[in-house]
Amino acid sequence: MRLGIYTDTLYWTDGESLGNSRAFTRFLTSLPPRVDEVVLFGRLAPAPGRAEYSLSTSGVRFVALPHYPRVRAVIQMARAARRSAAVFRDELADLDAVWIFGPHPMALLFAAIARRRGVPLVLGVRQDYPRYVAGRLPGPAWAWAVPAARALDAGFRRLARRAPAVVVGDELAQRYANGAPVLSTGFSLIGSDDVVDADAAAARSWDGTILLVSVGRLDPEKNPLLLVELMALLEAREPGRRRLTVVGDGALREELERAVAERGLGSVVEFAGELRSGSELWAAYRRAHAFVHVSLTEGIPQVLYEAAAAGLPVVATAVGGVPAALRDGELGLLVPPRDADALAAALARLAAEPALRERLIRAGLEAVRTETMDAQLDRVAEFVRRVVNDSRTATPPSATSSQR
Repeated sequence: MRLGIYTDTLYWTDGESLGNSRAFTRFLTSLPPRVDEVVLFGRLAPAPGRAEYSLSTSGVRFVALPHYPRVRAVIQMARAARRSAAVFRDELADLDAVWIFGPHPMALLFAAIARRRGVPLVLGVRQDYPRYVAGRLPGPAWAWAVPAARALDAGFRRLARRAPAVVVGDELAQRYANGAPVLSTGFSLIGSDDVVDADAAAARSWDGTILLVSVGRLDPEKNPLLLVELMALLEAREPGRRRLTVVGDGALREELERAVAERGLGSVVEFAGELRSGSELWAAYRRAHAFVHVSLTEGIPQVLYEAAAAGLPVVATAVGGVPAALRDGELGLLVPPRDADALAAALARLAAEPALRERLIRAGLEAVRTETMDAQLDRVAEFVRRVVNDSRTATPPSATSSQR
């Protein structure tokens, strides 16, 4: 099976390697040998360069689309659309199926072309797009982008009446359950060897300083300023007992650093910056005692899998797909969003209740072994294969969910 995949991603090449800045793409390019070939469509940067994540080229062929800097560059994107459509159309004859990630203007265009050409189409949805756009507006002049995002989302959901979809988390799966089958999954980058030993993780001492870690983009929808409120509360109650490492970068980095300094928390909050998925990131997880997640909106955060694989008990805000991912509290403690007091209380429980910590650690490790990258790749490949096979017999595939 030859599978075409489109995501709105910018790629760089230096003539020797191909890469981009999204670790998620490593999942897509790891589908071979489950499929014969992945044909990856993406924007190619006009200048040579080497990206953060180099992608596998084994069983992967890259098809360059015309460059535009970002989706907010509306005029440049519109100019690139005709040539992009021609490039995509020319490749379809040699593909068994296409997997189109959206909603996004180019994704809707490509999906329509695939449907007209009779090529089996699978949709991909990683997040609540209107909410994502609303949290990343560059200013009031861009308020029109939110209703535009809602329109794109509605268009993608209309496609899902007939096109099967692979979506992140059960909340999005319910929104896209419009008739065609839906696979609810995550996009884990965890290998079997990355999962720590349960006995060693459960036996770790919580005497002395407790190390917390939070991993994610420092953007408004991730609500990282709540971490400052949390650490201020913890310091007031037990000075010096807990330290926090913030892993990630984004628009709120400077504001977050200022807030830490103004609250006198510089000795207990460390900024590690963005760490590549791999040994550096794993080291940050494994140094910690517990993981804190404070987002306002999510599909299924990859970081929850990573924290569980590192043997960390999780405290997370109950938003989006997080409750389902944590099985409504079975795999982690859930708290309301924007509630620093609830976060502090949950962390106090972890420190005071060794049996609770051990239960969460062991349950998380057991669950994550079924959500490694290999396990999820197997499920995605089988779902797409059934879409292709059933398109030949005009029988839709059965709906399934990797999170149930």
